[in-house]
This record gives sequence, structure tokens and C-alpha cells, in this order.
Amino acid sequence: MMSNFFSEVGRVTILTFQVIGLLTKSILEGEFFRREERRLLPTPLTKRIILQLVEVGVNTIPLLLIMSGFFGMVLAYLTYGQFKRVEMEMYTGSLVGASMVTELGPIIVAILVAGRIGSQTAATISTMKTTEQIDALKTMAVNPVKYLILPRLIATVVMMPILTIFADVVGVIGGFVVAVGVFSLSSSLYMTRMIDFLKVSDLTSGLIKSLFFGAIIIIMSSYKGFRSEEGAAGVGMAVTGAVVLSITSVLVADYFLTVILF
Repeated sequence: MMSNFFSEVGRVTILTFQVIGLLTKSILEGEFFRREERRLLPTPLTKRIILQLVEVGVNTIPLLLIMSGFFGMVLAYLTYGQFKRVEMEMYTGSLVGASMVTELGPIIVAILVAGRIGSQTAATISTMKTTEQIDALKTMAVNPVKYLILPRLIATVVMMPILTIFADVVGVIGGFVVAVGVFSLSSSLYMTRMIDFLKVSDLTSGLIKSLFFGAIIIIMSSYKGFRSEEGAAGVGMAVTGAVVLSITSVLVADYFLTVILF
């Protein structure tokens, strides 16, 4: 049991360093743009990254707005109820803002991206493995890790902080709607207490967390895809395992990042 665990950790570590090496090499060799007739044109790698940016960012925003908005509303509802018992309801905005910026915002985005992008990544790679498309890429001297993982990794790491900012803002607005609209808390008091309580380091710490979460999701999902078994059942197990492993890894990493950053 333990030997299998350490074997899995070792394989994930190898894949991680392989991706980091390919990313570093691509940056040093300038593979993102090519010069042609005095113009800089995007390379195929850049085009794949742009497609993934749209998938990770634009297509995720509608669901993210709904999730983060209701998270903020629920948080404000519960916070106001508890704080009112000790006559501290004026600090509702402080707790909602701090919770969204430092913890809930990055976690909401990570769970949503793991469910959408992580499962999609695992399904794509495992299906390509089952249909021997991975072997075809190797035959054509195309590195499957660079072709399949690198664009998704770059796009996800770039979009995660942006999505986190969206989640933070909408969550705070959701809390504002409940605190002011439902409990008749002063709007100026809500915003003033929140602004006074929050620090710039709270926002930056949440954004740093989101960067690591994005990388973890893609690495874990890709690993599950490459390690999938043959057939439809193998693809289904890879997708399920990718989502579960990604969310679990994110929560474990969240603890250590919280200890380091705060």
C-alpha cells in the first residue's frame, strides 16, 4: 500500500518536473511567437494556449458568478446571525470580505476548474490514449506532454488569479445584498468595516494560492489521463479520479500555503 503511494508520488513528481522543463525550454527558445515578414505571429503552441484561455476563463465565468455570489450570500447570512448574538453585526462585511479574499474565493475557483477543466483534461488524454492517438503523436515526433499539458497548464495558471478576483468581487457583492437588503445593515458600515479590516497582503496571498491550485489541477488531471486503463470504463475512472485527486490535493496544498503565506 505504502509502496504504491510513494510510486504514485514519484510519477507525479517526474511529470511535474518534465512540464516545468518543457515550459522553461519553450520560454528560452521563444516558441510562443515566430517572426515572419517583420511581424510577430503566434505559433501553434500559442494558438492552443489561446483556445485554452477561452475554455478556462470565458466559459467558466457564468458558473463562477453564480457560485461565488451565493457563497457570499450564505456567508453573510450566517455571519450576521452569529454576530448579532454578541452585538457585533457591524463586522459582517469584515468577515465576508476576509473569507472570500483569503480562502473561499481561491477554493471556489479551484473546485469549479477541477470539475470543468480537470475532468475535461483527463477525459481528453485518456480517450486519446485508448484510441492510440498518444502513440501517433510520439510516432510523429511530437511530445505529448508538451502538446497536451503545456497549453492547459499555462492557460489555467494565467486565468486562475483573474477568476479568483471575479469570485472575490461577486462574493462580496452577494454578502452586501444580504447584509443590506435582508438585514438592513448600513451599506457604508458594511463597506467601511470591510475595507478597514482587509490588507493588500490578504488579496495577494489568495491570488498566489490560486496560481498553485491551477498548476495542481492540471498536473493531477493530466497524470490520471496518462495513467488511465483501456476502454470506456478506464476513461470514466480517469475522469472521476482526476476530479477527486485534484480537489483533495488542492485542499492539502491550501493548508500548507496558508501556513506559509499567513
